[in-house]
Amino acid sequence: MASSSGNSNSSSSSQLQNSGSEEDLHQQNMMDQRKRKRKESNRESARRSRMRKQQHLDELVAQVAQLSKDNNQILNSINFTTHHYLNIQAENSVLRAQMMELSQRLDYLNQILSYLNTMSASELVYETDQCFETSTCDHGLTNPFNQPYLNQPIMASPDMFQYY
Repeated sequence: MASSSGNSNSSSSSQLQNSGSEEDLHQQNMMDQRKRKRKESNRESARRSRMRKQQHLDELVAQVAQLSKDNNQILNSINFTTHHYLNIQAENSVLRAQMMELSQRLDYLNQILSYLNTMSASELVYETDQCFETSTCDHGLTNPFNQPYLNQPIMASPDMFQYY
């Protein structure tokens, strides 16, 4: 009997070990399953993170391209405006030079008119006759070759003031 009780003790303890090892195995399987789920979740999270990072990089590349395009348009606009400004400035210089020449001509013509208005008609006829007879006039107003601004073309032209 003793042997049978010894057998029953050993079989019950082996059952306890079996049930303990089954529990351990079950817990181990549960932990392995959790680890697999966690690894899979981490992989998915890393994949989503890489996708977000790639999407952000693509957006930045597109933004760089757009800003480069805008920058080129602005530079073209600045170049066009600068060229236009220089042309207008050259034209303005020509107009100022022409204005100065015309102003000098006007002043000279006003001097002639003032001189002619101060003289009487008989003095004027006498003086012009004397100038044509002797070919020497001391005032130079009636000799067309002594009039520096009369019948001379305006010398300023747009080509003189081109800036490139």
